[in-house]
Amino acid sequence: MRIATAMTDVHYVLHAPQGDTYADLLFTMIERRGQRPPVTYTTFQARDLGGDTADLFQRAALDAYERFRPSAMLVGASCTGELIQDDPAGLARALGLPIPVIPLELPSYQRKENWGAAETFYQLVRSLAGPHMPAPGTARPARAPGEPARCNILGATALGFRHRDDVRAVKDLLARLGVAVNVVAPWQAGAADIARLGQADFNIVLYPEIAGLAAQWLKRAFGQPTIATVPIGVGATRDFITEVTRLAGVDATEVLADETSRLPWYSRSVDSTYLTAKRVFVFGDATHAIAAARIASDELGFKVVGLGTYSRERARDVREAAARLGLEAMITDDYLEVEAACAELQPELVLGTQMERHIAKRLGIPCAVISAPVHVQDFPARYSPQMGFEGANVIFDAWVHPLMMGLEEHLLGMFRDDFEFNDGAGSSHLGHGAKPVIPGLREAKNPVVASGFAPDGPPRNDSESTDRPIVLSWAPDAELELKKIPFFVRGKARRNTEKFAGERGISPITVETLYDAKAHFGR
Repeated sequence: MRIATAMTDVHYVLHAPQGDTYADLLFTMIERRGQRPPVTYTTFQARDLGGDTADLFQRAALDAYERFRPSAMLVGASCTGELIQDDPAGLARALGLPIPVIPLELPSYQRKENWGAAETFYQLVRSLAGPHMPAPGTARPARAPGEPARCNILGATALGFRHRDDVRAVKDLLARLGVAVNVVAPWQAGAADIARLGQADFNIVLYPEIAGLAAQWLKRAFGQPTIATVPIGVGATRDFITEVTRLAGVDATEVLADETSRLPWYSRSVDSTYLTAKRVFVFGDATHAIAAARIASDELGFKVVGLGTYSRERARDVREAAARLGLEAMITDDYLEVEAACAELQPELVLGTQMERHIAKRLGIPCAVISAPVHVQDFPARYSPQMGFEGANVIFDAWVHPLMMGLEEHLLGMFRDDFEFNDGAGSSHLGHGAKPVIPGLREAKNPVVASGFAPDGPPRNDSESTDRPIVLSWAPDAELELKKIPFFVRGKARRNTEKFAGERGISPITVETLYDAKAHFGR
């Protein structure tokens, strides 16, 4: 779906029951496109299952061709449509349409979305560019003197995380280097564009999850080298420019000297000391997770305490990136495992997907989204790339601002007893009259239950405590002292103090207990 809707004259006929037809909503509401996606659904219903659903598919395919006159057609079945096994590929071939018809066999119940997008793009490239392959052993013709090098930009799709803006950023960078763009695909490419992919001198793969398979085939078929460095972050962008100049034979001195990102300057400034060694947990697709870990560690001075991906096809790359940081990579598609890891590692910032955003909210941890799956707020109307030097500025804002707002929360909390502040005043960015929320802080009226304490009265002996759990409470002055601890470590301080008090039979917890626990765990 993401590939078909990214292209201009390719139509997708999808064998799907009523209820699976939700593409319009995705592309008009979330991606804010001004036209509906080029998809035709058969939309069979339960009553149709007693008849000829194969004939229903063929009529839908023929109607789509006659109405839209595409240059190529994709045919396939939705996850539910697969169950009736109507064979869209064979049914479409039997129609004898005068255009390329590319069947998609995507086992939705065994494979993930990125694999399906990569397989779709691969099949399109093989079907449309394949007829133009040179004979085996034929050398690539040399560029004419003075002719600029040409490249393909591969991997950007509809509904991709900032893909539209990344393409613009990379095209601008290539223009400054004097490199011509032959084709951008599949984003806004037509069938004729795919057919002339082989005319480029090399390929740039922005998202290996999507275009890695197709780029490997293009290298075998047309002898095109591939630039696999993804320009996310200042260091990776500089590496990317170096690779491009090596293949294109251009001079990048001026471009590298005119670096426009503000991230390196800030990282070298005294103001950045607040960010140094912040504990960061990273999870997402492999491309963005690896890039985020490098930026966090090498460019912002964070300490990456966890790195993982749901992209099992690129698990080796993520494991190698994690090993360089002294970590063991988390390869999983179970969000509960990710949540448990976040809770255990207690990071101060989470960089992840929409799911990690929800996890971070529950744990009271700042979060920035770096990867799909994402939601509507991650498709901004403004220009907001992740790639190139401007992308590094966008990343800096997205990652650092949640931490800076956390510092503001901490300062407001520290001075709330000052005569110029009052506890009823919320943080400015939450709006007037908003009740202040301090992440990680629970009200004293919700005491912690710990074995070994009675709800009323002094600690009991072991035999009594096994029968009746008792309440561990905080003295008011200890709660006030706890508020002075920065919010991003306050939860950990509370847990450690409660553990310390519970093991020693101390209740209520006083200021002295709080500092005794701090000294104990600081050894």
